[in-house]
Amino acid sequence: MATCMKPSTKTLLPTGLRCGKPLLVLVAVLGCAAAGEAALRAGAAVADITPQEWPVRIIGGFSLVLADSAHDPLHARALVLEEGSTKIAIAVIDSCYVKREELDRAKALASQRTGIPAAHMLIAATHTHSAPPSRADPAKPAEVRYTDYLVAQTAEAIIEADRRLKPARLGWAMVPAPEELFNRRWYMKPGTVPPNPFGETGDLVRMNPPAGSPDLAHPAGGTDPEFTIVSVQTAEGKPLALLGNYSLHYVGGVPGHLVSADYFGEFARQAADRIAPGDREFVAMLSNGTSGDVNNINFLQPRAPSQPFERIAAVAGKLAAQAARAMREIDYRSDLPVRAAERELRLRLRRPTPAQLRFARAALAEPDEKKLPLRAKAYAQRALALAEGPEFAQLKLQALRIGPMGIAAIPCEVFTETGLTIKELSPLRPSFTIGLANGHYNYLPTPRHFDLGGYETWLGTNTLEREASVKITREILALLGEAAR
Repeated sequence: MATCMKPSTKTLLPTGLRCGKPLLVLVAVLGCAAAGEAALRAGAAVADITPQEWPVRIIGGFSLVLADSAHDPLHARALVLEEGSTKIAIAVIDSCYVKREELDRAKALASQRTGIPAAHMLIAATHTHSAPPSRADPAKPAEVRYTDYLVAQTAEAIIEADRRLKPARLGWAMVPAPEELFNRRWYMKPGTVPPNPFGETGDLVRMNPPAGSPDLAHPAGGTDPEFTIVSVQTAEGKPLALLGNYSLHYVGGVPGHLVSADYFGEFARQAADRIAPGDREFVAMLSNGTSGDVNNINFLQPRAPSQPFERIAAVAGKLAAQAARAMREIDYRSDLPVRAAERELRLRLRRPTPAQLRFARAALAEPDEKKLPLRAKAYAQRALALAEGPEFAQLKLQALRIGPMGIAAIPCEVFTETGLTIKELSPLRPSFTIGLANGHYNYLPTPRHFDLGGYETWLGTNTLEREASVKITREILALLGEAAR
């Protein structure tokens, strides 16, 4: 009879609680399956989603930015796993975010060609801030064409990955990588937090304060230092695919006139060069974890200015090197159950208060923006849209199981605290969360952070009810439990 080792249940603490202590690589030992269980099969593929018409709008900021070329290509990368009669697909798209309707279209196309149920497909955006919009302005035919192209190519990546299915084995590792992570929400000295775009002065924290400012007090949260690596090989031991998950918002440093996949795409390139040089069939991809309040800026000890793409290459290279090292220690197994669970959660959308509504209308009527708080007009438009829009949102929540490992999918920019809670309470160990998955409903602060205020909680940046993170966490844990059973 086979001997099984229990997977580790150790959860890493936020970076701030582990200062100065050496961290060891945690390598998962995969659970056993019953005798005679169907062996794992896997396939991976890449499809290009770089714009074909120029210029394109760049989203991720508040001002109009037009790019005239691509520094590096954008891709949709897909991994399909099959065990017995069950298939699941995981796809990662080099985009800032993709709304549910577009992702549902891609899933329907892929499902028609592969037979994989749409509920078994997890599709997530990386959150590069140097990509064109995935939701078109209907008045701009080029954007409509790009959205259709993005949808079709994402489906094509899944279809091709399914076509390439072959006997495989899989393993994973959790590698501590805290050096590149910094909480971006800071308590400041009293009286130094500026008003929000509605002129309100109740914020207790500030997002991305000036690095090195004497007004800094302390960060309002921690980080999740785990870099998760899911490695797939053929039955003969040839590298087939690598799925990484890291809770870093993005890196940036991309000139505005260029499209780029940011460090997500650079990681895929460098990881392939290190792990499977010259093998065009190997697919590496990096998903965004719970990084809604985390970025790459060291606020207490600012770095020297860097050249465009310098920090992107450095962060991606560090993670690619760690992945290559960790893969040499992984135990690979082929007798792993694969499961998926999905359900919808209805959440209330926020409405502007009467005072915010009055302010918004007055701000839009004011011709001199210098008389208004910063970005007042942009948030006034968002407030009016929420006032006139639907009362509820239907979020698609999902959990995947690969052996004893769990993957949660949340369609928001998730805060660190929520990600760590899911890791700690999940019945599947280890577990991690992919954010911006199966849709996008803006930032997801916890109730504690909601009360602290700051950019991620402003009406228009945050659109879901105050208790949304609590309700989502509860449903995700229930889905992980369903997948575990």
